[in-house]
Formats: sequence, C-alpha cells, structure tokens
Amino acid sequence: MVYEECVTHESSWDADEALTAVYTAHYTSLVRLGALLLRDTGTAEEIVQDAFVAMHGRWHRLRDPHKALAYLRTAVVNRCRSRQRHLVVVDKHTPKSLPDEPSAEHAVLRTAETDRVIEAMRTLPEKQRRVMVLRYYGDLSEAEIADTMGISRGSVKSHAARASKSLRQLLEQNV
Repeated sequence: MVYEECVTHESSWDADEALTAVYTAHYTSLVRLGALLLRDTGTAEEIVQDAFVAMHGRWHRLRDPHKALAYLRTAVVNRCRSRQRHLVVVDKHTPKSLPDEPSAEHAVLRTAETDRVIEAMRTLPEKQRRVMVLRYYGDLSEAEIADTMGISRGSVKSHAARASKSLRQLLEQNV
C-alpha cells in the first residue's frame, strides 16, 4: 500500500500499514538527512529507525496523517542534534592523552621472558642466585648484599659476575 493511499483513506489506515508505506517511500531520504547532519551513516540509520519506532508508538496521537513525514523529519533532526550534544560532552570528559600501556601480546611475551630468566636462575649455584636475587629483585647495594649474606663486597662482585656470565650463556642458548 502506498503512503498517499494510506493518508487519503484516514478511516482505514493503521500504524503498521501507514508506517510501512512511509518507511518504503522515505527511509532513504531520512537516512541521508541524518548522515548529512552527523557525518555517520550507521548512526543516522539507527536514529531514523528509532524515530520510526517512536512514531509507531504514538501513531494514535497523530491527528493529521499528512504530517507524518514532517514529524519524522523533525524527530530525525532533533535526535541528530541530541547525538551531537552527547558527543561534545563525551569529548569534553575524555582524557586528552591515554597512558601508554603495553599490549596483551607484550605482557605475554614479558611473562614468558621472566619465566625463562627464573628457570635460568634456578640452575645457578646457591650463592650466585642469592646475590642476583638481592641485587635485582631486592634492589640492594653491594654493601647491603655483603652484610645480608655475611660475605665481603669482593665476593659479592665475583658471584654477580659469574652469575651474569652463566645467565647470559643460558639465555642465549635457549633463544
């Protein structure tokens, strides 16, 4: 049924028939109107569909069926303006620069690398492993490591050098 036929026979038109006819005849032009206002065809389509749904719910209030298209145009324009206002508020409250966060892949690779280092650390002799843990995980100085382990600073340096050499060799082999 064509839209004009629906509105000329006011006594016989119902919401489903009339809106189907209006939709068929004017949907594309209403989407074009919304897309021109928003510069986003997808959002314009949603807005037009929402306007049709709202009109369907209020169809019984429409006194003049000839004004259905005008009602829809006004609804589309108003909804587009509301969407634009919403986007302005969102932009206003969005942080200007997001912190750089590593990707999920980066986190997985880093975890895998940490696991490799821990496995390599387990192969070290006890004193070398303690020196490396206290230095790099405990963030202690050579003097603090020497006091903690009850050895000289020279021994700390020697254990750290041997452990570093062994770790480097082990990690390069497993690459």
